[in-house]
Amino acid sequence: SVVKTRLQSSSVTLYISEVQLSTVNGASVARMSPPGPLHCLKAIYFAAYSTAKEKLNNVFDPDSTQVHMLSAGLAGFTAITATNPIWLIKTRLQLDARNRGEKRMSAFECVRRVYQSDGLRGFYRGMSASYAGISETVIHFVIYENIKRKLIESKANANMDDEDESVKDASDFVGMMLAAATSKTCATSIAYPHEVIRTRLREEGSKYRSFFQTLNMVIREEGYRAMYRGLTTHLVRQIPNTAIMMCTYELVVYLLNG
Repeated sequence: SVVKTRLQSSSVTLYISEVQLSTVNGASVARMSPPGPLHCLKAIYFAAYSTAKEKLNNVFDPDSTQVHMLSAGLAGFTAITATNPIWLIKTRLQLDARNRGEKRMSAFECVRRVYQSDGLRGFYRGMSASYAGISETVIHFVIYENIKRKLIESKANANMDDEDESVKDASDFVGMMLAAATSKTCATSIAYPHEVIRTRLREEGSKYRSFFQTLNMVIREEGYRAMYRGLTTHLVRQIPNTAIMMCTYELVVYLLNG
């Protein structure tokens, strides 16, 4: 995450060696990671997705593409609005570590500096890019749900004589992990530029002001390749994480419904 954020930042050429050093020195990376409990906020997304899906199934055809798209979009909007200040502070702390010879900034100091500089609205810098990033979540869930449906149909056709087709075994969850990995790879590759724009908008004292202004400036000054800087690092981190997370989600839903 630290390496990806730095690669996305506007000053990447100034401290590539420092980024490489941080990947070797595990302690320095660990010091900059946010507290573990913050990751529990991902629960907001899944709670919103499940709730929206349940409600929308009563409006549209149950489990249709429209339901999946709208559920993912609403869940993304809810999670982004609730957690943007936290991710802004996380980004600032990750980028702050590149300042050589300077004492590392604490989270409290970072909050104080953001408020003094931009007030409350400063905590919502980059949120427009995050909203654009909802497209990644929508694409991911649409592809995932379609692959999952195909897997279920394939199993049903292969086990037509079985009395209980709803029983899942290990192969079903392996299939869901592969479905999640495939869908996440496709979605991330399509929507990744929003991540770069979001990081630029969250830089302290940056020249970037809005989503489209940042998009145009980065392309004009650094070319289209800059919009995919850090993509490989992001995929290496996100694909296994997403596969495990989606499999766990499906397992919990299956056990609760069982």
